[in-house]
Order: sequence, then C-alpha cells, then structure tokens
Amino acid sequence: MKVLLLKDPKENENGPDPYIEELGLYGLEATLIPVLAFEFISLQALFEKLSHPEQYHGLIFTSPRAIEAIRLCLGDNCKKEAWKNSLAEEWNTKPVYVVGKATAELVGQIGLVPQGENCGNAEKLAGYICSRESSSSLPLLFPCGALKRETLPTILRGKGIALEGLTVYQTSQHANLHESLRNYFSQQGVPASVTFFSPSGVKYCLKQIQKLSGDLLPHIKFAAIGPTTAEAMAAEGITVNCTAISPTPQDLAAGIKSSLHL
Repeated sequence: MKVLLLKDPKENENGPDPYIEELGLYGLEATLIPVLAFEFISLQALFEKLSHPEQYHGLIFTSPRAIEAIRLCLGDNCKKEAWKNSLAEEWNTKPVYVVGKATAELVGQIGLVPQGENCGNAEKLAGYICSRESSSSLPLLFPCGALKRETLPTILRGKGIALEGLTVYQTSQHANLHESLRNYFSQQGVPASVTFFSPSGVKYCLKQIQKLSGDLLPHIKFAAIGPTTAEAMAAEGITVNCTAISPTPQDLAAGIKSSLHL
C-alpha cells in the first residue's frame, strides 16, 4: 500500500528517512516529495545577536531551518571558533527551548542543550516556557521564518515574557513540486494516504492532488503532522483522517495505520 509524504528528506541522515522506515514497519511504501524551498536572510544580523548572549535571557527554536540559519551564519572558520570556544558555552548557561525532537537533535549538533522537545507544537511550547519563566528585562531570542504563526509570541507577551524575533529565512514553493507530483501519480497511481507537513504544503499541493486524483480523491486518507496543519486542511474542506499525536515518525505511522484500518 502506497503513502505519499509531502516533506523534505531528513538532512544529514544515514540510511532511510525515519518516516519511510517507520511506515515500512507496517508494510507501507512511502515516497517523499519536497514541497518547500528556503532562502536564508539576515545572517550577519543573526551572528551579531548570537555574539552577545549577555543581552538575552535564552533562545527559542521552532524550526529546523532556524538551526540551519545558525550553521550558515557560522560559515567561516573565525566564527566557528568563536562559537566553539566560548559562545555556545555561554548560551548553555541560559535556557534553549525547542518545539520538537527533530529540532532538538539539530540543536544538539551545534553544541547547545535543548529543553521542551516533547511539546510538539508552538502552543504547548509556549505553555512550557511560561511555566518556567517569569517576566524578565532580557528577551528570549527567536530566530524564525517569515511565515511564522503568532501563537507563541502572543502567549509569551501576554505573560510579560519578552521576545525578540529575527526573520532568518523565507519560504517558497519548491521548483520541482508540480512535476514531481505529476510523475508520482502517473507512475505509482493514487496513494492510499497523503500526509501534509505544513500549512504551506496544503497551499502549494492540494489543488494539484485533487486534480490528479480525480474520482479517486474520496478514497485517499489524509493525514496531518500536527494541529496547525490539520486546521489548514480543514479550512480547505479536506477531511483530516488522522493527526499525529506528536510530530514524530512513530506517532504519524501509528495514525496512518489506524486510518487505513491495518
């Protein structure tokens, strides 16, 4: 049984993507199609802020792309040495909040110690942060994307927790998306399940999937990686057959398995 995952392959991964691997345990043949392309911006401004941990109370990461932006802004040897020799250690005296396990793993790779990785979404992470922080004169530094939702900033500011956002990447449609979808449907047919991994994925893919599926669209079980994506799908009139309890390969695979009655 074939399933389609509208996401990038996991970066720096030896062996199969963990979502493909986990779904394979249930006898499901998963295919990944990258949906998004990213342009990184404000990298010099990001490095300048990272160079002054004394000006911040801590860090917040809600996207693996924000970690990628840090890797890019530490591009030359001089900056890498400064990070390894002192800056990472200084930041580790402060809280480094992350939204999920994938982001936590990448944070660990740049020498920081994450917390909050079991939250799974921005609303739960905001609650976690509020339970550990009081109002502070120093802000939390929040490298983020241009399309970030206001859920987390609104909750934190409502509790008097200062936040300083910096947009470090912009999101657009992957150049090969429509061709990849056409090739998939023509070669493999209509999948038993399709999973969206972001509201942007819904925006960029849904209409073409509806067209390519034709009369077989009602037979597809649609899955969402989390509640925000599920809301975007529902807003487009799509029945969400399952939403992963947390954004992990294990929980998504279990949800798809249940929706397909395996």
